[in-house]
Amino acid sequence: MGDFSFVLDAVDGAARVGRMLTAHGHVDTPAFMAVATQGSVKSLSPDDLVAAGSQIVLANTYHLMLRPGHELVRELGGLHRFMGWDGPILTDSGGFQVWSLAKLRRIAEEGVEFRSHVDGSLRALSPESCVAIQHALGVDVLHPLDECLAHPATMLETERSLGLTQRWLVRAVAAHRAAGAPAALFGIVQGGSHEALRRQAVEQTCALGLPGHAIGGLAVGEPKPVMYDITELVAGLLPADRPRYLMGVGKPPDLVEAVARGVDLFDCVLPTRNARNGQVFTPDGPLNIANARFARDPAPLDAECACEGCRSFSRAYLRHLFGARELLAYRLLTLHNVTFYQRLMRDARRAIAAGSFRAFRNGFLARYGADPTAEEESA
Repeated sequence: MGDFSFVLDAVDGAARVGRMLTAHGHVDTPAFMAVATQGSVKSLSPDDLVAAGSQIVLANTYHLMLRPGHELVRELGGLHRFMGWDGPILTDSGGFQVWSLAKLRRIAEEGVEFRSHVDGSLRALSPESCVAIQHALGVDVLHPLDECLAHPATMLETERSLGLTQRWLVRAVAAHRAAGAPAALFGIVQGGSHEALRRQAVEQTCALGLPGHAIGGLAVGEPKPVMYDITELVAGLLPADRPRYLMGVGKPPDLVEAVARGVDLFDCVLPTRNARNGQVFTPDGPLNIANARFARDPAPLDAECACEGCRSFSRAYLRHLFGARELLAYRLLTLHNVTFYQRLMRDARRAIAAGSFRAFRNGFLARYGADPTAEEESA
């Protein structure tokens, strides 16, 4: 497993506290990864991320291969040096972005061919080139090319897609091991909402002896109960001594519910994207800073938060900045949201270590006003 290892320190029910060890430092789990799609968490510097409590970030293979190009990043010393972040970096495979962004994509046994959403150029990704791109970036954790399906998908469609993803995984593992790279390649468990296919995917993926596993193909339109049930099923089948990463999830209650089901790693664009739309997260639920009721409000966004925005500025001032489209608004709101997510994970870790996670979970959900079975609202 090269420079990568995982230590499980405590469990409380299915919830777990651990440490993921990499060449660029350790990550306390459960952990949330802010999304640095193009080598940057939008509006935040690496110092901001450290101040927010981030230990690891996620970057995107698809975006970085298109712009500025992985060879340029390699030439300039790798992604850590390029973006000025010396902590661990995880990259996703780019499969989701090919599905959601690329134009005129064509999926075949050899890989995917698509037109770039940036300049319309014809590009291709194979399992082997996907791994090579992530090696060039020099990241700590990488993922194989996979096919993502939207919900709903029939059993037949999902079975075909899963078969292709599993064959791509075998090729990716061979390419990764042949290169001798120290990074950790995680396997992605697909299978849609079909329990039998998820069980099959877990069995086939775990047989490859990889150092960690991701749960993919969720948060793509399925009802919340389905997402939770599949997460619980897959997490319960995966090896206990390796980290489990739930891809692309989600809202604060989603994270708490997934931690309760044994998940260790998360990523989602909501803290950053919603900040740019004026939504901020608090223990009492989200609020929209553009609302008129904040025009004369001298209180901080969240009295319990230690971020720069909450320490130094009022809701009234932040509303003014946002309404005036001042760039500082985007930085401060984003910094607050990322800090909130990191604090949520820290509090979850402490509760698990103390054996009080059930009380923490119930208290958080009650105060947040969350219905864990409610449908996802548009961001």
